[in-house]
This record gives sequence, C-alpha cells and structure tokens, in this order.
Amino acid sequence: MTTAALDSQATSLLRDLAPRVLSAVVRRYRDFAAGEDAVQEALLAAARQWPETGVPANPGGWLVQVASRRMADQIRREIARRRREAVAVADEVQIVSPSADDLDALAGGDDTLNLLFMCCHPALTSSSAIALTLRAVGGLTTAEIASAFLVPEATMAQRISRAKQSIRASGVPFEAPDAQERAGRLASVLHVLYLIFNEGYASSAGPDLQRADLASEAIRLTRAVRALLPTDGEVAGLLALMLLTDARRAARTSADGDLIPLAEQDRGLWDGPAIAEGVALVSASLARGAVGPYQLQAAIAAVHDEAARAEDTDWPQILALYGLLERMSDNPMVWLNHAVALAMARGPRLGLERLAELETDKRLAGNHRLEAVRAHLLEMAGDDAAAVAAYRAAAARTASLPEQRYLAGRAARLSGRD
Repeated sequence: MTTAALDSQATSLLRDLAPRVLSAVVRRYRDFAAGEDAVQEALLAAARQWPETGVPANPGGWLVQVASRRMADQIRREIARRRREAVAVADEVQIVSPSADDLDALAGGDDTLNLLFMCCHPALTSSSAIALTLRAVGGLTTAEIASAFLVPEATMAQRISRAKQSIRASGVPFEAPDAQERAGRLASVLHVLYLIFNEGYASSAGPDLQRADLASEAIRLTRAVRALLPTDGEVAGLLALMLLTDARRAARTSADGDLIPLAEQDRGLWDGPAIAEGVALVSASLARGAVGPYQLQAAIAAVHDEAARAEDTDWPQILALYGLLERMSDNPMVWLNHAVALAMARGPRLGLERLAELETDKRLAGNHRLEAVRAHLLEMAGDDAAAVAAYRAAAARTASLPEQRYLAGRAARLSGRD
C-alpha cells in the first residue's frame, strides 16, 4: 500500500473513530472540554504516525489510550498547580488507564449514537446542544455550523465555548441518558441529524457540492435512533426525508462537479430502492395520525420523487403541504420554498410577492438563497435584467464553488439573450 493510499485510508478511519473515541474518553473522565482537547491531540498524533508506522490492529483502542494519557498528564499538572498554590493539598485524583470495556466498546455497539444523546445535555439550550453535537458527532467546522444556523462564525464559536463551560459548571454528569432522558432530548437530536444531513447534501462552502460521508453518517445515525424508537413518527419522517432527498445524489452534479437543478436532473439516475423505502416510511408514519414537520418535509420530497418528469410534479399538492409546514415551523427556508411552490402552482408574480414579505427577516440577511430564489422567479416572470442582477448577487454571497458557478452561469446565459 502506498503512503498516499494509507493517508487517505487513515483520514477516513480517523473521521469515523473520532466521535466514538470521544464518547469513551468523556464517559471515563466526565469532562467534555478537556476530553475533546485530548482526543484532538490523539488524532493529530495518529495523523503523524500512522502513515509511517501503519494503522494499528486496534486503532480505536490506540486513540483511547493516547487520549487517556493526555488526560492523565493534564490531571497531574492540575494537581501540581493546586498543590503549589496550596489550594487543595488534600485533593486526590485517581488516574486510570482506559478499561477493557472502553476499548471493547469501540469494536461493538454505537458510541457515536451514545455521544449524540450525551451532547444534548440538560444544562444546554437546544441551539447550544445542537451546535456542540455538530462539532463532536458530525465533525463539522465552526464555519459550517454557523452557516447552518445563519449566524456569523464568531457568534457560533462563542456559543460552542459557552456550551462547554455550561456543562462543566452545571455539575450534571456528562453521561449516557436513560430512556426518559432520551425522550426529553429527542427533538434536539433529530435537529442535529437534520443539519448534519443538510451540510452533507449541500455543502455550505468549498469545492464540492456534496459531502457524501456526512449525509451517509446522518442516515446511519437516524436509522440507529429509529431502532431505539421504532414507533415515533417524526423519527421515521426524518429518515424518510433523508432517503428521499439523498436518492437524487447521483443526478445532482455533472461529471465536472457542476450543479444540476432538480428540474433538469436525469431521473433515471435516482436511487429507486431508497425512494421506495422513503415513501413506505412516510406513508406509514402519516397513517398513524400525528403529523410533524419532518413528516411533512418527507411528504413533499416524496411528491417530487414520484414524478416521472419534472413537468409531472404535483405543485398544488406541494403548495398545500408547505402551507401546513409553515404553521408548524418558524424557519425562513421553509418560507423560501413555499414562495417557489406558490410560483410553480399559481405563477411567478405571486411567488415574488410572497418573497417580498421575507425581506425584513434578519435571519435571511446576506444569505444567498434569498437572492437565488428571487432570480429564479424573476427569470420565470420574464424579467431577465433583474434576474441577472439577482443571480450575480446570489453568486457573490455563497461560499460553495459549485453554487457560484451555477448562479454565475445562469446570469451569463440570460445576459446572452440581450
């Protein structure tokens, strides 16, 4: 195996192991902030050593042991500091090596799912829990999380830092919750998975439109949550939404990585078995009677996926579903999509009027999707000059290179009509 191949393999393996190792370390030492730092040091050590020495037989155990040594060193330094300051001469901190259970847990079970529920800590607000979990479980950068929350990166960095401080100050153990606690944390967990999937399906920044590893991990974790809660309609709805959306992955980009919009995709490339599974899931969950936002979004995705051609899409049904969704969800992206559905069902001018109502929402200020939707509806309405300006504005606001190329290309094509 070449060094380059080993580097690639090791990088993928480290990404997979990181949340499971963090769960094991935090479970033992009960300190999330210090545990995350120790695991990061272990990951850096692995990235330096494994390409030269090879991946160890038990890579997860290796990482836990290295992170535990870092934690032990930190505890020793803290004891020494306290003794020097004569603050806690009698302190006794037991330094232990990772147990066999910690190492074995990395080979079986799902410590990633365990960490997912652990991060939705009762000391945190829902938004802070989601941000922290995206870092620890999803592996997203602070910038990616900030984009998902529609806030500046500096704001998100502060939020994550405060979340860690809140956990430490609360005195509530950072450990796996029981069944009752899991139920109380479920809404945050589902939101986390939703955001991880969205970042994987449409990356907020960088050269690639999609990050299949994130989308696949979100689907895997959602399946695991559904195994815990098989009768929960919203869990089933979220899994259905992911499957129905991810089914289009192969058709969303060209061979050169350029974005292909839904209406222009080759539907023969869509994943039929994933669509069938998603439709069955959402149909069964809706039949139970209680309906939530994820189920409605899955139902909308199902209407899109069941249309053999773009022109066969049942836009009046999608418009009605968005109407229901708006009553449940205070989400500006839902409103943007509702404006598109209104334009497709009843004409672009009505869609533009609906869009104008969103101008004052601060969460959309500077977001490229508002301008992108405006450009699309203006193009539908035949106002090419205004559409060109909106496409260019949208291209300037996105950090995704495929989206930039697509939006700039639309502007160029419209300009060529003049």
